Amino acid sequence: MKKEIHEYIPQKKSTLTVYFILRFLVIVCMVAQSMRGNWNNVFMCFLTLILFTIPTIASRKLNIKLPSTLEIIVYLFIFSAEILGEIQNFYGIFHHWDTMLHTLNGFLCAAIGFSLIDILNRTEKFHIKMTPAFVALVSFCFSMTIGVLWEFGEFAMDRYFLKDTQKDRIVQTISSVELNENKENVPVIIENINQTKIYSDNNSKVTTIEGGYLDLGIIDTMKDLFVNFIGAVVFSILGLLYIKDRDEYKFAERFIPILRKLKEE
Repeated sequence: MKKEIHEYIPQKKSTLTVYFILRFLVIVCMVAQSMRGNWNNVFMCFLTLILFTIPTIASRKLNIKLPSTLEIIVYLFIFSAEILGEIQNFYGIFHHWDTMLHTLNGFLCAAIGFSLIDILNRTEKFHIKMTPAFVALVSFCFSMTIGVLWEFGEFAMDRYFLKDTQKDRIVQTISSVELNENKENVPVIIENINQTKIYSDNNSKVTTIEGGYLDLGIIDTMKDLFVNFIGAVVFSILGLLYIKDRDEYKFAERFIPILRKLKEE
């Protein structure tokens, strides 16, 4: 039993320290939320503890070596997104919290995509050798695909479970062909919107939105994809330089998982 538990925790001292500190904070948060009777947040804490085991499990099962820097960033990312972002409402308190996490996500996913192709490229059994530019392109595309799938997930949560993972925003200008009285494909532009009223329940209930019109998630989605794009481009360029000169850009190895046997060689 002890051996099984040992398999699911990090081995390096620095990573292990961060792992247990964050795990302790999550448990404290879980206890506090349970005392308040907030069972949704208790479940979120429980989910976070499960997510903390994924890097180590993936490393063991796939026989890959995760650099300490990458593993620590993953733990911090999970904690920042679930505990700080959702439970402590950092998404609402800090305007750019979500932007920072999506940028980091683009960077990390590009690193993972890069490692998958680089491992194949350096394996003798794989007979096709890809150019550095192609490996960087695949890395970029992998990251963007993950980013798009994530936004699909957010849309599904909002559409079918009535959540607000795609954070809505107040805007003062809209442009829509739906407002064209002649049903022409010519958008009608409304500017300087300072208030919107929503009538529901046969007009018996009126919801007033002060300051403008409520944009339903599209700005947040496009912003998330754009910053994911920036993170993916940054690592793809770093990966390209790393392939061309692995000694000069050895810094990139801090973010790239590798096969254990390749490290040994």
